[in-house]
Formats: sequence, C-alpha cells, structure tokens
Amino acid sequence: MRLRLPRWAAVTAALTVLAGAGTWTAVASDDPPPVHRADRTLDVDGVRLDTSYFTGDDDGRRPAVLLGHGFGGSKDDVRAQAEGLAREGYAVLTWSARGFGASTGEIGLNDPEHEVRDVSRLIDWLADRPEVLLDKAGDPRVGVSGASYGGAISLLAAGHDPRVDAIAPRITYWNLADALFPDGVFKKLWAGIFFSAGNGAGEGIRPGAGDGPGTGDAPGAGDGSATGGASAGGGATDTDTATDTATTTVTGKAPAGSGSAPAKPPACGRFTAELCSLYQRVAVAGKPDGAARALLEARSPSAVGDRIKVPALLVQGQSDSLFTLAQSDAMARTLAANGAPVAVDWTSGGHDGGDQEAERVERRVGAWFDRWLKKDASADTGPAFRVSRTGGVDSTNGRATTRAATADRYPGLASGTTDVPLDGAPRTFANPPGGAPPAVSAVPGLGGGLSGLSSLGVGLSLDFPGQHARFDAKPQTGALRITGAPTVRVKVTSTAADGSAVLFAKVYDVGPDGRQQVLPAQLVAPVRVEDARNGRSVTLTLPAIDHEVEAGHRLRLVVAATDLGYASPAAPAAYTVAVEGPLTVPTAPGLTTRAAALPWWVWGLPLIGLAVAAVLLLTARRRTAAPAPDPELAAVPLVITGLSKKYKGGERYSVKDLSFRVEQGQVLGLLGPNGAGKTTTLRMLMGLIAPDEGEIRVFGQAIRPGAPVLSRVGAFVEGAGFLPHLSGRENLDLYWKATGRPAGDAHVDEALRIANLGGALERAVRTYSQGMRQRLALAQAMLGLPDLLILDEPTNGLDPPQIREMREVMIRYAAGGRTVIVSSHLLAEVEQSCTHLVVMDRGQLVQAGPVAEITGSGDTLLVTLAERTPDGAPLPVLPDALVEKIGALPGVGSAARTDAGLLVRLDGADATALIGELVRLDVPLTGVGPHRRLEDAFLTLIGGGAA
Repeated sequence: MRLRLPRWAAVTAALTVLAGAGTWTAVASDDPPPVHRADRTLDVDGVRLDTSYFTGDDDGRRPAVLLGHGFGGSKDDVRAQAEGLAREGYAVLTWSARGFGASTGEIGLNDPEHEVRDVSRLIDWLADRPEVLLDKAGDPRVGVSGASYGGAISLLAAGHDPRVDAIAPRITYWNLADALFPDGVFKKLWAGIFFSAGNGAGEGIRPGAGDGPGTGDAPGAGDGSATGGASAGGGATDTDTATDTATTTVTGKAPAGSGSAPAKPPACGRFTAELCSLYQRVAVAGKPDGAARALLEARSPSAVGDRIKVPALLVQGQSDSLFTLAQSDAMARTLAANGAPVAVDWTSGGHDGGDQEAERVERRVGAWFDRWLKKDASADTGPAFRVSRTGGVDSTNGRATTRAATADRYPGLASGTTDVPLDGAPRTFANPPGGAPPAVSAVPGLGGGLSGLSSLGVGLSLDFPGQHARFDAKPQTGALRITGAPTVRVKVTSTAADGSAVLFAKVYDVGPDGRQQVLPAQLVAPVRVEDARNGRSVTLTLPAIDHEVEAGHRLRLVVAATDLGYASPAAPAAYTVAVEGPLTVPTAPGLTTRAAALPWWVWGLPLIGLAVAAVLLLTARRRTAAPAPDPELAAVPLVITGLSKKYKGGERYSVKDLSFRVEQGQVLGLLGPNGAGKTTTLRMLMGLIAPDEGEIRVFGQAIRPGAPVLSRVGAFVEGAGFLPHLSGRENLDLYWKATGRPAGDAHVDEALRIANLGGALERAVRTYSQGMRQRLALAQAMLGLPDLLILDEPTNGLDPPQIREMREVMIRYAAGGRTVIVSSHLLAEVEQSCTHLVVMDRGQLVQAGPVAEITGSGDTLLVTLAERTPDGAPLPVLPDALVEKIGALPGVGSAARTDAGLLVRLDGADATALIGELVRLDVPLTGVGPHRRLEDAFLTLIGGGAA
C-alpha cells in the first residue's frame, strides 16, 4: 500500500533538515518506539539503486545491518524486519538489487563486478554516516542478512569485503551451478521460474524512475517532498517517512559502457545478455554445458568460500527443492573449516512453501547480530544446530505444529548411520519419448505445506508404471528417525545411444498396507550417469531430510526415468537398475527433541473463562426480559422482522430492515455478494451478536444469547475443529458430552446415516480427506437432529463429487420435515439443492421466494445479440456506456452483459416497449425471451456484483 501524505505534512517535513541530502519527517509515537526511514536513490557506478535507511531514536553510534531481498522482489519485502532491527538499536540499510524494484541496471545473478560491488559501495556509504559505529576509519561495524538471492549476497559480501563482521543468510545457495544443474541434470522448472521472475522485474518501472520529485509511482520511485509521497512497503504506521530530493553519488566513476546496455532480445527482460544466452542455450539443449557451469560457479559464494571467516547463522528450509539442505551443509562445513563461528537452523518451510517460521527466525537473526555486532556476550544465539519437526496438527486451524530438536554441534548429513537392506533384484524400466509424462515430486509453491505434514501421512507424488524401479525394505520393528542424506550403491545400465542415463532417486515412507506412501519433503535426487552402456556402479546420495519412519512402516527406494521439475533426455531408452548394497540412513543420534508446547488455548481459555465469569459477577445487571413466545409461530422455523445491525465505527448498516420467513421442509439459500450481510445475519440468528433493531424468532421464541430454543438449532460455520488423533466417532462423542445433554438425545446413528461417513468413522481424523472432514462437521451439526440446520459455505474445499454428496446430504435432511438454511457462493449448487432463496445486497433484502419463481420470473429477460453484420463482418461487444444507458431506461431496473447476451430486469416496462427502445439505441438484437438461470438472475438482481 502506498502512503500519500497531505500537502501540509510535506511542508512540515521540509522544515526539518538533518545532516546529508535527506529530508526527514518526525511523528511522535509512544508504543512501539518510532523508526525513522529515509528513501534515497544512490548512484553506484552509473546504476541508480533505490534504498531505504532506517534508524531509531538511540543516541550515539550503533552497528549497521544490510538486508537483501529475494529474487523478483524489492527492498520493500524486508521493510518490517528492517524496522524491527532499527528499534533494537541498529542502523539498517535496505536496497533493491540491480534490475529489481525501482533500481536500474541489469540482473547479473550477484555478479562480483556488479551486485557484489554494489554492496561494498553501500558499506562505503554507511561508513560516512555519523550514527554508524566504526571499527576504524572507513570500516563500519556491519552485518548482512537476507533470504534466497539476498542470502547469497550476504555470503558473497563477506567473501569479497573484509569489512563485513557477521552474516545470517537464509534459504540460499552455496553453489548456484549445483543448485540449478544438480549432478549434471537441468532443473528446468525452477530455472524457468527464475527467468520469468527476472523478465517481469521491471514491470511498472518507467525509464528514469527516481529522477526527481513525483516522477514515478513504483515503490521508491522518487516521490519527492513536493507531493509528500513515500515509498511503498507494508504500512507500519509508527515509522517516520522521508524521501531524498537529490541523488547521492557513492562513486564518481562509472565503468566503461555503463551508459547503455548491449543489444539483446526482448525476451531477456532485465537479465544481462550473457545470462540470457546461458538460459536459452541450456533450456534448448536440456542439459548444462561447461561454460554455463563455470559462469554460475564464478558468481556463487563457493567461489570465495575460503575467504568467509565471519560468524554465520545459516538458516535453510526443509521444504525446498530449489536450494536443498545440501547447500547449507556445504556452507557449514567450509565456514567451520575456516574457523568461523557457525550455527545451522533447518526450518519447516522453504522455497516450496510451508511454514517459514519468519518471526522466530528474525528473532534469532537479531540475537546473532547482538552477539557479534554489539559484542553482547549474554545474547542467546541458540544451539549450534536446530531442526524444526512436525509435532502434530493444531485442531483449531488444521495446521501442522512444530517442535525443535537441537544439538550442541552441527552433525552434518551423514551422522550415526544405520544400514537398511533392500531387495536387490534388477529392474528394467523405460525413459519415454520426449520424457513425457513425467513423474511428480516437488511442485514449487505446493509441496511445502505437504512436506510439513509428511510425518502425518500426507503427501503428493506420482510415478508412472513402466517408468521406474522400486526396491523395498522390510517393515521397521521400531521407529526410525532419518536426519541427513541417505545413500545407496546401485548399478545402472542404459540402452541410450550415448550410453548415458538420467535418473531420479527418492525414498518413500510406505504404510503398513503397502499402498499408502509419503515422499518426505517432496524431494528427489537427480543424477546423470555416463558410460553406462555395459553397466556402471554409482553411489546415489538422496535428498537430505528430517523424517520419522514409524514402526510397521517400510522404506522404499524408487529410481525413476523422469521428473516434472527436471529435463530428461528426449530419446527413448531402457534403463536397468540393481541395488548393490543396503540403504545407508543417517540418524544424527546427538539430537534431543523438545516436547511440543501446549497451544495457548489449553491453559488460556480456562483463565479467560474465569476472568469473564468474575467480570459478569461484579458487573451483572438484570437482563431485559425476553419477549413472550408467539404461539402462532410455534411451528415456523424462522421469522426475521425488521432486522438491522451497524457495527461500531462502521459507515453503513451491515444489515438494514431485513425481513423474511422460512417454513418447515424448506432448503433456503441465502445469497448475496461479499459484504451483503449474510454472515452478520447468521451470527445474529445463532445469538452470537445482538441486532440493533428488529427481532428473530425461531419456532416462536425470540433469539437472545443462550436462549433455550437454540438447542433446536444446529450450525456448521466454516468447518469445525477436530482432535486429529481421535476417530470421527470419538470426536462426535466428545462434542456431545460437552453440551451436557443426555446421550440418548444425540441421535448419533441417524446423523451419521445422513452424513454417509461409512467405515471412515472409526479411523483417526488426521487420515480424512477434506470432503470427509466436511461431512464429519455436518454430522456434528446434525447431532440431536436439530429442527433448524444452518450451514455457512458447507462446500468450501470440496471437489465436484464431494459437492454432489453434500447436496444430497442437505436434501435428505430436509426431507424428514426439518429445515436447512445454507449460505453459499456456488450458485449452480444452490439452484440444484435449495427450494427457496433470499437474495441480499448491501444489507437489504432484494428478493425472496421459491427458486423457480426467481429464476423464471417474467421481469427478467434475456436479449440475444447478433455477432456479425449482414455482410459477415464481426460486431464489437456492446460498450459499457451503452449497457448503462439501457439500465437507466424508464421501466428498466437493471441491465447486465453475459456470455449469452444481455440480461434486463424490467421494473414497470413490458417486453414490447423494451424492444422499441433497444432498436432506437441501435442494439443488434436477435431475440428477447424469459431467462431461467439462477446465476444470471442473481447478477441481474444485484446489478452485476459477485456472489
């Protein structure tokens, strides 16, 4: 979100001028402490770098921190972390790397002659700041941190500039060639994502952005004090803003040729021509060449690894098929050999997604800098090695919880090995023509959440028959924790013309039934085997993981010919693989695992309950007597009369003068666009909030919080929380016991018969699919067979067959004379499952009645339009202005364009008059008739909004 200050604020800012070329504003703030930010464009060797400088109100000099951003991002991505560090007493400088954000220049993938040199120039700039602590003249006390692309620059800066005092790289690479070309195999999916991100790096950035006040709208693009603009970046309201009105030149000498970029194809985006050529060459060939490897290695931290001797906190993600744990292992081994203090932290997340543990990691980075930059020996930098492990599922949100395993030294990837024998008969399989269809392991952006749940039996992987070999171990007699990279010796034979084979090895955790298998962290190890025509023995190093194999489960080695994330040979070939030894598994026995922390609500809710009870006892007032029951409505499930609700501080009513009635046996659909007031209405109906005006009667009884008649109401709102280790039946029994009602009133069997859970009821809930969880939640709502059942978005997350089953459940329930109210965005499902509708918009009732009456009402007409002129020329789409003019005609309620033509809702006019007006407006109509689809009728009723 961009923050635009009014003109008076800009004038006030201009009155306060501090040292340097920057103009600052100051805004008082008590909590949290204020942070000052100055946005500057720095001229570095002819390239304009967009920077932000953050400081707190501390007196005296302080250490500095440089924060780099990830690939495809900008300085604004790290603003929140920068503000936090500034509050802790650091001077923090963030910048958008070349080719990203509002910075100019081209992307060189951390070229030592460009991006790395830029960091040294930024350190030069910090050395001139009066508030920055210096170790000596020109040498500021400085640390560098960042994730991914920014993590690599922190390592490279430490290797190239001896003034760097500490680093904290996160989820990054040590050797980019090994990361993108592991074992000679092209990681095409991730490389393509990289290249696409670089191509789009300059979108929205106009040439010359940052040249002066008010010249650009991009983040940090030079919004000067004339407009009071400030750089975008996440809206921390307690941060002061400032923008330099002049460019600061860090070095006065631009390298030859810096004034104009060499000619290159437009498809290269903001990459240098050299890198563009590399990608295109490798992508076409399907495998890397020596020149490509050499270029990426020269721009990798590994190229200067022997020079990195500063304290390093290495944070790497387990859910990361881009930069695997092997990359951080190489970092740790090299830096430790250099004598540098090193700590290693394996988080749950990574580039594939999952829990990034950002808050915890940023706290640890801060403590690391406290120790090595502030020289605070009391700072707790954490253990030498920490790994996050799945500790179960939080029943309140369905997310995996984590707990820590730690050790006082980094164990590496091959500590405490144990051998697991595999059946060794040779298997032959095919590499299909064109490498398709490919097997599936990691999918960027999708695998992370699954990898965090792999220990709970959840995973996504696919190996096609005839395209892989598998070798099984015997079931484990006890639990086995794998921490590191398993290895296995195999013999590979290939019929390919060049005698090579490209293989993808992975280890599955297979359940007792032999069919359910989970790929830990969704990772696979590619390998290119040369000279295998007559057979060649190789040692496969599998992906490093942290995963527990339960007793009764077995390990399965799979060697496949293809994988979605990698390039495979296009020519068909047959491969034969035989195992020549056991699977050697590292166990890292020195680790100790902390018990999973109790969720706050386990201890917090009872305390909150006691506090609330005390407040109620101390401030109790006589409740207003509830209205007397209405005997005439005793058989009517629901009557809402004149209902209105306006939230405190709101600008308009969420619900205004709403009235409708629901009869027994109806399935009523509550429809409306976002913000229509549906959820507010349901919350009032369930007694969760009180209306400002009007009343709700359920079976003649007025609704108040805790009204006895609510026992006749069942509700299913956005799913339900279940204990994952209990079975479905045990969860239902526990819920009913919590109501305090007699067990005989639960009617569990009837609710389960309607929900149709079958034998799954006896299984642990953690094994349920989303559809089964939804049905279990519905069964919970139906316990006691309530006469009125309220369902809010019951089909969320369900696939089409599951949606159909849910529809049948609702229809069966209402068939017994009970009533169902369902709020849903799926109009087609509402049309098939509901008997009546209530349509709301902006808090008010638009229309109510039977579905057939609303969809087939004569006041909604479909006007079909000609697509071509009489001579065959295509006609343009009706312009928006003309559609609005039709909607404003006398006797017309609204008009909306659809794929089928034009939907017109009449409000007094008849079809004949409408046709005359359309002809007068030169509308190329071909027919006019009644319309009967709920979706279009709904759009007509609300004037084109979205449900």
